[in-house]
Amino acid sequence: MDAYFKLDEIETAARQFLEQTKGKKVFAFHGEMGAGKTTFITTVCKLLGVTAVVSSPTFSVINEYKTAAGLIIYHLDLYRIKDEPEAIMAGVEDCFYSGHYCFTEWPEKTPGLFPDDTLQCFLSLTGNGDRKLQIKL
Repeated sequence: MDAYFKLDEIETAARQFLEQTKGKKVFAFHGEMGAGKTTFITTVCKLLGVTAVVSSPTFSVINEYKTAAGLIIYHLDLYRIKDEPEAIMAGVEDCFYSGHYCFTEWPEKTPGLFPDDTLQCFLSLTGNGDRKLQIKL
């Protein structure tokens, strides 16, 4: 799936993303700094029913949110993780195999920890201010 959207269309893009990825729980978001990974994940979390403030877990590594319906959603940011053993100690692997939604930024830091059915999501800026979201299994 390839989708192009402007920042003011992000909610529509996030809705389409959720419709097209129904049944999947673990998502690895790749993209350069400033591509919009956190912004997109924040929008997806809001659409899933998170009412708390959604923010980047850059320093905490893992943020856990609950929806009004009681679903648990994990938002992970592995930017500061040095290696896979450190990620395991932080509880990253537990999130991936919990059965709950997991949205992970900077997945290239721990590629060996992700479940086989993780959806690889590539977010990039195009030259005209649009974002491109490409999803691969």
